[in-house]
Amino acid sequence: MARVKRTYNLSESTVRAVRELSEQYRLNRTQDGVVELAVEELGRRLREEAEAQAWDRARTDPDFIAEAAELETAFGMADRETWPA
Repeated sequence: MARVKRTYNLSESTVRAVRELSEQYRLNRTQDGVVELAVEELGRRLREEAEAQAWDRARTDPDFIAEAAELETAFGMADRETWPA
């Protein structure tokens, strides 16, 4: 993966936390690695939250409910025949 040099203005406490995570807890070999892990984790959490919200909306969406019922009717028997009990 190609690396790109960037400069960010961070609070002293954030810089200290990155250094501590890198050195004391050995979460990654470099401070850059700690930042990459943090960004990946934030992205994962935001994606999961968006997905949960989408499922909450779908739960009350008449079109989604109707389509799910159609799929159950069309494939429900096949699922019962092939999926473990």
